[in-house]
Amino acid sequence: MVQVGITGGIGSGKTTVCRLFEVLGVPVYYADDRAKELMVTDPELRQGILELLGDQAYTADGALDRGWIAGQVFGDEQKLEALNALVHPAVWRDTARWNKQYNDRPYTLREAALLYESGGHKMVDVMLVVTAPRELRIQRVQERDGLSKDDIRARMDRQWPQAEKDKRADYLIVNDGQQSLVRQVWHIHHELLAKATKQVS
Repeated sequence: MVQVGITGGIGSGKTTVCRLFEVLGVPVYYADDRAKELMVTDPELRQGILELLGDQAYTADGALDRGWIAGQVFGDEQKLEALNALVHPAVWRDTARWNKQYNDRPYTLREAALLYESGGHKMVDVMLVVTAPRELRIQRVQERDGLSKDDIRARMDRQWPQAEKDKRADYLIVNDGQQSLVRQVWHIHHELLAKATKQVS
């Protein structure tokens, strides 16, 4: 099975592209969503977060207090790095378990916003990057999350520049509202099927 990573800057439209692959029957692992679940359900990870951030990281009913955690780590580079050092290995362990369900599939997709930043790109066979113009990405995030442009730009600045991700991609999907996403996904899907077939033979 070929393992494909898919990433892109905030507002690039990764989730939209993943949904198209799912329509084609491709299993997609949403790493960022799973990370939030694992921070609650994985005992080892949960303990690490408590030791790093204290009891306030979780609400009285045991849920993750994401707003409080964000306030603690986003202004503190060392704490953010320490949190990522706890979360990323837990997600990769979970990904490995998830992948075993799909050994009969030609390829799977692993979606994550920080796939390059976390070093996760080294653990997949192919990298697919979704790209879009910066101003369009800001507009999308404003409409989706209601954030200010300054907040969005601050989040963008914590990620690798989109151009750097684009340059390293094995496949690039342009989500600028002009080019057909369906056509691009269809083309890449068939190339990946051919690559998987070649690996088997």
